Amino acid sequence: MESFTPISSFLGGALIGSSSALLLALNGKIAGISGIAGGLVDGARDRQWRFAFVLGLVLTGLLASALAPGQMAVTIHRSTPVLIVAGLLVGVGTRIGSGCTSGHGVCGL
Repeated sequence: MESFTPISSFLGGALIGSSSALLLALNGKIAGISGIAGGLVDGARDRQWRFAFVLGLVLTGLLASALAPGQMAVTIHRSTPVLIVAGLLVGVGTRIGSGCTSGHGVCGL
């Protein structure tokens, strides 16, 4: 990513906001990934929509990467085990704090 693109940013934000609003309106659920993924791990009864949500995140990332490979290039200077531990710590921390950065940022909770 080389420069700020206001139109793309606006469209991306509109898609995220409308998706969150639809999830709330149709399912009564907040779009916070730690709670959604946590329900998969905790054995929640409503696993189907949670699995579909997480799968959609992964597949959309793969699709975006395939359609615009140069835009998704990132150089990471840490080992895979360090990244995995860091991700787990962030996830556990947000669950302990009863929150999620994506849920708070997108839904304002």
